[in-house]
Amino acid sequence: MMVLLVTAYASMETAVQALNEGASAYITKPFKVDSILTTVRDALEKQRLVMENKRLYETAQRELAERKRAEEESKRYSEKLQELIENITKAIALTTEMRDPYTSGHQRRVTQLAYAIGKKMGLSKKVIAGIRVAGSLHDIGKMYIPGEILTKPGKLTEIEFDMIRTHPEAGYSIVKMIEFPWPVAQIVLQHHERMDGSGYPAGLFAKDILLEARILGVADVVEAMASHRPYRPALGIDKALAEISQKRGSLYDPEVVDVCLKLFAEKKFKFQQDDSRERQAISSR
Repeated sequence: MMVLLVTAYASMETAVQALNEGASAYITKPFKVDSILTTVRDALEKQRLVMENKRLYETAQRELAERKRAEEESKRYSEKLQELIENITKAIALTTEMRDPYTSGHQRRVTQLAYAIGKKMGLSKKVIAGIRVAGSLHDIGKMYIPGEILTKPGKLTEIEFDMIRTHPEAGYSIVKMIEFPWPVAQIVLQHHERMDGSGYPAGLFAKDILLEARILGVADVVEAMASHRPYRPALGIDKALAEISQKRGSLYDPEVVDVCLKLFAEKKFKFQQDDSRERQAISSR
């Protein structure tokens, strides 16, 4: 409701009091009809603007609240999806390990180190999440390789080694069927590629190899050398670190190697064991 005060008192005090008590406008005597009409029009326009601003403010508040609820719901959904992906990944990895007891824990420990390297390098949470999933699945292609080859205590023949070298492509063929929000299949495919092009399966060079795959490749080698294989005992972490240090830049990404070495030297990184009786892993040959 609009209130127009008509008064014979033209003092500032009267005007302020009138406005404070709810008057939309005031006009002093004597007055002309045109003045009243103009004042009424101005008061109506002012009232319209006030109501419009109030409506816009309330609309903005509702939209903000709805957006906040939507963001919270999206966050919860994203967290549940992430948890689901991790659980599915663990289940698939466990299936691989149950088939070959010598790989028990290998993928998990490689993932630990690759995750630590990625975090130390300052990579985004999204990239690190992809590394964790790829690490848990990087040897899944070994499901296609006969168990007697994987667990053979002696030296592999050339044909047997060629079969071992097919596991990245086999893993890729499995993982590519899952629509991950990260390039997991490509990481799995490339984790045996090397900086100088001597790796497999494609013989990629340096920056043609995904950073995630370069990280996984270093973590894989370190864990493999530090762990037991059917044909030899564990070589120990010192020899593993010496290997990547010596071949830094030729086989392994220099930045990744430097970060890995710092993790062990400065952060005292250690592979975590789920069970003290767990057998040390053998890795990719």
